[in-house]
Amino acid sequence: MSLILGILAQSGGAAGSASSYQSIATVTVGSGGAADVTFTSIPSTYTHLQIRGIINKSTAGDVAMRMSFNSDTGNNYTYHFLDGNGSSAIAGGSANDLFDVFYPISTTSSIFSGAIIDILDYANTNKYKTSRVLAGTDLNGSGRFGLKSGLWMNTNAITSIKLNPSSGNFSQYSSFALYGIL
Repeated sequence: MSLILGILAQSGGAAGSASSYQSIATVTVGSGGAADVTFTSIPSTYTHLQIRGIINKSTAGDVAMRMSFNSDTGNNYTYHFLDGNGSSAIAGGSANDLFDVFYPISTTSSIFSGAIIDILDYANTNKYKTSRVLAGTDLNGSGRFGLKSGLWMNTNAITSIKLNPSSGNFSQYSSFALYGIL
């Protein structure tokens, strides 16, 4: 997994050039899974952050991946999305809710979903924090692809990020890499 994440980092991505990315931390879920993945003690030395994930979960059915900042699980998030499955598209949003970053996460053990999350101006204490997400999953010919943007209605600098499925656990080999963007 870390090889794939490294290749993704070298490819550039959604913000900046490949040379402007610096690895902060990588987490790969071990056997037994994990209820969440949390990045802590994030330095304030970058302009933006990016998380790249290769994700699988343990429970059946469609489950969203959620993201929260600085242990804030209140209704201080809002988001909107555009999703498609190859034959139809949907758009919508939610206000005063937790940020559902990505939906659905695959439950098939051999199929992992992918996500790239940009967190813009995360250390700027003069504005709310915005995020944008590009994510998708292929289920052998079906699947879903989505674009999402979110807002954390707080001016605090982001020092920790928690990712968790809305139910169940992340499965073994799910992997997340946090990068700082200069």
